[in-house]
Amino acid sequence: MVKMVVLLVRKESLDYEEFLTHWKEEHVPLVEDLPGVERYVTSHPTEPEKSAYDGVAEVYFEDMEQLGAAFDSEAGEALLADAEAFSDQDAGEVLYMEEETRFVAE
Repeated sequence: MVKMVVLLVRKESLDYEEFLTHWKEEHVPLVEDLPGVERYVTSHPTEPEKSAYDGVAEVYFEDMEQLGAAFDSEAGEALLADAEAFSDQDAGEVLYMEEETRFVAE
């Protein structure tokens, strides 16, 4: 399992609530359209005014090949275009990670 972790910074033209609204209402449905996506997790800071990032997105795929194919698709192109509409692409970070579950508490 691989995941793409995106550390999001909102565009200066948006306040925090506008950023969250766009992310949840406009962006999440576009992620659902990605071919091969297996899981999508979002997190946002409890105190955004004290955080370097406005949110974290984790997009899971079976492997890097599926991740690459997803973002090469029309759905992937639409998703990337939308990301530019509400987040500062130069200020954020993108990490590609192998995830291994060590344990799950019962």
